This record gives sequence, structure tokens and C-alpha cells, in this order.
Amino acid sequence: MLSLLNKIPFWLRTVIGLVAGIAVGVIFGERAVPYVEPIGDLFLRLIKMLIVPLVFFTIASSIAKLGHQDGGKAVKLGVQTILWFMITSALAVTLGLGIGHLFQPGLGLTGLPLAELKPKDIPPVVDVFLGIVPTNIIDAFAEGQVLSVVFVAIIVGAALAALRDKTESLSRIVEQGSQVMFQITRWVIRLTPIGVFGLIGSVVGSYGLESLTPLLGFIGAIYLACLIHVFVIYPILLKLHGLRVSGFYKGVFQAQQTAFFTCSSLGTLPVSLNSAINNLKLSPSYAGFAVPLGANMKMDGCGAIYPAIASIFTANYFGIDLTPAHIVIIYISSILGSLATAGVPGVATVMLTLTLTAAGLPLEGLALLAAIDRIIDMVRTATNVTGQILIPTLVARENGLIDKESPLLIRPS
Repeated sequence: MLSLLNKIPFWLRTVIGLVAGIAVGVIFGERAVPYVEPIGDLFLRLIKMLIVPLVFFTIASSIAKLGHQDGGKAVKLGVQTILWFMITSALAVTLGLGIGHLFQPGLGLTGLPLAELKPKDIPPVVDVFLGIVPTNIIDAFAEGQVLSVVFVAIIVGAALAALRDKTESLSRIVEQGSQVMFQITRWVIRLTPIGVFGLIGSVVGSYGLESLTPLLGFIGAIYLACLIHVFVIYPILLKLHGLRVSGFYKGVFQAQQTAFFTCSSLGTLPVSLNSAINNLKLSPSYAGFAVPLGANMKMDGCGAIYPAIASIFTANYFGIDLTPAHIVIIYISSILGSLATAGVPGVATVMLTLTLTAAGLPLEGLALLAAIDRIIDMVRTATNVTGQILIPTLVARENGLIDKESPLLIRPS
């Protein structure tokens, strides 16, 4: 039975899980939720279980390797990566504003129910950056504070690089730890079709397809903008770097699927790392640092496209004319906001709160969109994760950090 199942392509198994989940949700409605939701939750728990140890071992071993090669190069790669984060965020918010102005979501709508949703408090930027440094390392690991884990991993990796031969055995243990975590990740990835069945069945069963009708225009604008960003703008950047577009998308397909159904960039991180290192064959020492960084700071879907279109929706719904000043504020908020709120839970809600507050638009816009948040979060997160792998790919190309056998460079035989 298992051998017969393994003969079915992985993508087809995932599609079967998707279709079966939708069918169960439509046919049985809320009655299906108690049965299918635990299946999706178990899959999410398995993925989240991997995040902290995978991030620590991967980044620590990556920094140690980069330090052994050239400490200055590590700084250069970090700066290049963050600059590309900002460039593509600017492209994403431009696209979001363009699609929003073209389709004018929210115009003519009235009487939408306001969900009981309080906008999230936005911590001061200083507090966010201070929070990266843990006062207790054990607590940071136990509570899954990923940015703090990244910070500790960088410090440990730098110390291993500085001590070199004195810590050779410990460096090997850290490297072996990352290999163990990658193997466990491969096992968990194989459960994706089952997890997709549970997750999508729960969503459709809980909300029902009819609940989406009043906001179909807004949903369509978000999906269109994200799809253009992922399948038009990103391929142009790949082509400009002389990379094979089909090789990239084949390599990241598993990560995109996982992101779409889990709605979590951090939850997808183990799959993203596997895609970047094993599928695209980026340098493990660089990808192991850049991909986790992107999972915290690179949010083209949640931090740029969504706030831009949601701001236009809110302005239209409440009859407010957007001025050039509003547009400038939306740009600044979207480009810098995701960097300033890195690691803050619920980044999409935080980013929209930040943007609406900065632009002086009603915060009730958050509550109007709460009912469809899970539906649009699927494509937002898939966009985030694609960008989180794309940027390391571009920087790796610029610095000769892609294996010559990568599908980005050669056609498969």
C-alpha cells in the first residue's frame, strides 16, 4: 500500500488532500471541524516543534563556517540581504497600491458586520530591538522567541569561528545537530497532504463559502496582487540575475504549499530551509543564516501588499479621499514597518494597525476584515515565504554561493 502511495507524485497527493478537505468542509460544514481540525493542528505542532532547534543549529553552524572563511564577507552578505528585503518591499507596496486603485475595494459597500477585534498595541521600535536580546537564554528557547534564538545562535556561531581549532569538536556537534534536524524535517514534510486535508477542511467547515461573498472584491484584489508579485515580479528579478525561473519554482513549491495551508512563515521555516539548501543548492552557510532572518523580517504579503490594499479598502468604505501624503505614509510604513516589528506575533494585524494609525485612517478597518483574515492569510504567507527564499537566492547569485549543480543554473537531465 505504501509503495503504491509513494508512486503518486507529492504535488498530486497534496492536491488530493486539498480537494478532499474542501469537499468535507462543504458537505459537513461545522460538524466536520471537531474531526478534521485536530489533524491540521497535529501537523502544525510537528512543524513548530522543529523551529527552535533547527534555527539554532543551522544559524550557529552557518555563522561558524562563514567566520572561518571571511568574517567581513558575513557582514557584507547581511547588508546585501537586508537591502534586497527593502527593495522588494518597495516593489510590493507599489503593486498593492496600483491594484487597490485599479479595483477600488470597499467602494459602495455598507453595513458590513464589525467583528470584536482590538487592534494590537505596537511596541516602540526600541523595545522590539531590546527584546531580541534575552535576559534568560533558557526562557527564550522554551517560549519559542525566534529572534532571541537567532541572536544567541549568531553569538555562539561567532564564538565558534573565533576559537577555531579550540572548539573543532563542538563545531562538528553543532553541524551534526543541523543535519539531524533536516532529516526530521524531511519526515514531517511527507505528512503535508494529510495536514493540508485537516487545515483546509477546518477552514471551509468553520467559515463556509457563503461568508466570503460580500468581500470577494477585496479577496480578489489581494490574491491578484500577490500572484503578480510572485509570478511576474519575482521571475523578472530571477531572469535579471541569469537564473532559471522554472528551477526556482520547482525548488520552492513544497515551501509555498506549506505556507499557504499553515499561514505561518515561521511554521514553514523548516521547509523553506530544506528548499533553499537541498533543492536550490544555495550555500548552506549563507542560506542557513539568511532564510531564518527573512522569516522574521521579509513580509511582502503581510507587510506591504496587504496594508496597502486594506488601507484603500478602509478609506473607500468610510468615504475618505486618500491624499499624496497618505500614499507616502503607507510607503514608509510598509517598507520599514516589517523590519521594525520583526518577531512581533500577528505581523499582518500589527502592520495594518501601524499603517492605519500612521495614515490617520479608522482602525475599524481591522474589524471589517477579520472574518476573512484566514482566507487571505493563506496567499499572504505564501508570498512572504517565496520572497524569503528568493532574496537569499539573488544574493547567493551575486556572491557565487550557488552550487554549480543547482537547478537554478542547469536544466535537469
